[in-house]
Amino acid sequence: MFPSVPLRTAVSGLWAVRASWRRAAGMCLERGYRGDSGQDPLDIPLPPWEARPNEPICTKRRRLLYESRKRGMLENCILLSLFAKKYLDSMTEPQLLQYDRLINEPSNDWDIYYWATGAQPSPPQYQGDVMQLLQEFTRNRDMEARLRQPDLEYLDTDSATR
Repeated sequence: MFPSVPLRTAVSGLWAVRASWRRAAGMCLERGYRGDSGQDPLDIPLPPWEARPNEPICTKRRRLLYESRKRGMLENCILLSLFAKKYLDSMTEPQLLQYDRLINEPSNDWDIYYWATGAQPSPPQYQGDVMQLLQEFTRNRDMEARLRQPDLEYLDTDSATR
């Protein structure tokens, strides 16, 4: 086997050469899209979340199901899609509004994950029935294997008309 120290030295040397070459060529060393604004990508404001009061409840459930499955990080994709599978069809309209706000208003998916797992306290505006359900679901007291999102076969076409 190769000794690990010379290998690490060689790899770090390659990165140093690559970085110095980029600096000499005038290339940007930072990652991220600046677009035409020239602003730091983290400083570009996101549009505020808005409730959709006239949205039919069947459309809201389907949208929330989609948004539960398509998150910014895999942990939330799995957690929220399984949560939606279990609870979305039985939620009342105020609970659907709470869930919509919870998954769409925060701009950072890590915040949602930390609140659900109890690593950080959730802000008062997100506390309620849905947050309690999500936190209890996240505890996984039944020790279910939660390694991937559920298949879409569980969708009941009759529930879409509710």
